Amino acid sequence: MEKIKLPLGQIQTNCYIVHNAEEILIFDPGDEPEKIINAILALNKKVVAVVLTHTHFDHIGAVDTICAHYNVPVFVSQEERYWLTDTIKNGSEKFKQYGLEPVIAKTSPKVINKGIQTISSFTFDVRHTPGHSPGSLSFIFDDFAIVGDTLFKESIGRTDLYEGNTQQLLNSIDQQLMVLDAQFVICPGHGPNTTIQFESDHNPFLNGY
Repeated sequence: MEKIKLPLGQIQTNCYIVHNAEEILIFDPGDEPEKIINAILALNKKVVAVVLTHTHFDHIGAVDTICAHYNVPVFVSQEERYWLTDTIKNGSEKFKQYGLEPVIAKTSPKVINKGIQTISSFTFDVRHTPGHSPGSLSFIFDDFAIVGDTLFKESIGRTDLYEGNTQQLLNSIDQQLMVLDAQFVICPGHGPNTTIQFESDHNPFLNGY
């Protein structure tokens, strides 16, 4: 299993292209669909789905283009199934004051459940990690986890957006992520990758973990 990270858009949201020998999953196509398509062209593999860690505007901006281009579904959590077209819940209404246009994704989503899930040739563990948003999910592969805006290098996700909750976020990190192997690679929604060990040692928000 391999992965490519593409920071996209004004907020440099990390899109992840996860691929095995024959197929591709796309996580959080937030913007600049042409960059995603060009990266996939070089792989010469079949795209089977788009998967979202959560549905904030900077993670969904290219969903419609990518899903239509590859004729694939988009998977979201049950809690955020209706957020793709709601500019208040997906946060884009809040950022109009900074000159950003409201963002919606019209592709009808499919719900992905918690626990061990399979999409085509990919099998992974889906963990509910609310706090940054109520439906935030983390996707656990063999030696890395795609965690959206739950955990960052030396930081954690913001909780001032719709239904964010700081204590819930800290509980999610503690109960769902910090229990992973120390060398597990954490692939966040923004910024550099990190590891469970590094965050245990250096993250000021996780003192005591």
